[in-house]
Amino acid sequence: MNQIAPHQILYFIGIAGFVIFVFSGFRIVRPIERGLVERFGKYKRFATPGLNWIIPVFEHMFKVDVTENMVDAAAQEIITKDNLNAQVDAQLYYKVKIDEESVKASQYNVSNYEIQIVSLTRTTLRNIVGTLSLKEANVERNRINKDLMETLKKEVSNWGLEVVRAELKEIQPPKDVQTTMNQVVKAENEKIAAIDFATAKETEADGIKRAEIKKAEGEAKAIVIKAEAGALSIRLLNEAAEKYFVGNAQKLKAYEVTESSLKNNTKILITEKGIQPTIVLGLGSEGDQHILPVKQQR
Repeated sequence: MNQIAPHQILYFIGIAGFVIFVFSGFRIVRPIERGLVERFGKYKRFATPGLNWIIPVFEHMFKVDVTENMVDAAAQEIITKDNLNAQVDAQLYYKVKIDEESVKASQYNVSNYEIQIVSLTRTTLRNIVGTLSLKEANVERNRINKDLMETLKKEVSNWGLEVVRAELKEIQPPKDVQTTMNQVVKAENEKIAAIDFATAKETEADGIKRAEIKKAEGEAKAIVIKAEAGALSIRLLNEAAEKYFVGNAQKLKAYEVTESSLKNNTKILITEKGIQPTIVLGLGSEGDQHILPVKQQR
């Protein structure tokens, strides 16, 4: 049986060690990560998503998460401009930018940016809310969010971070102040309801008033129309009198008296060219008829 020479054993050990050395240097960077490679503690190069290789023992890779993160700035007590203690809470959404310089800044320009950004958020929020009264802080939440976001963007620009959005979660006043505020809100709601009711009643009264005015206008118009019709009737009667009773005022007077006494009876005026017109009148207590001849004006 042949024995393996010592140098052959060393050869196989060397090959195995080299294979292990090579494979131990592979690093996989995920799409949500970026890598920073250091050699002997000094930054060497930037690692992008995919398979990367570093020199084992001599080089080290730091992986940085570049996805969006949310941090909760725990509730803190802030003294407002009107000297009230309010519990204020906020949330911040941020992420590390994916370019090489930003990833480097997040590791080399700030110590533990996850903690630092929370502290910065709390401090900035305290400065902003401290310049407002409690009422202003509750009303101007959008302004607080905007100011908080703009300030944080400016402050973390050297950290390689991007502030996505900042949201004020809650402003909790002291209990006694909250009770008073609830009473004020209730009073305001009751006031608004009373105003709405009064407005509705005023609108209803105005509608009734307008309807009465329209009705009065209609009645007045009807009276005018009736008067105009009466005037027209008189004018036509005068024209007829001038036409058929010219020169015979006595007959005209008799006709007017007859018309007045028999205004509720039937009156028939018969005219025909070439024939003398006749007015048939129902006169007398026994219903006797009288014929009044009328000469036609030619």
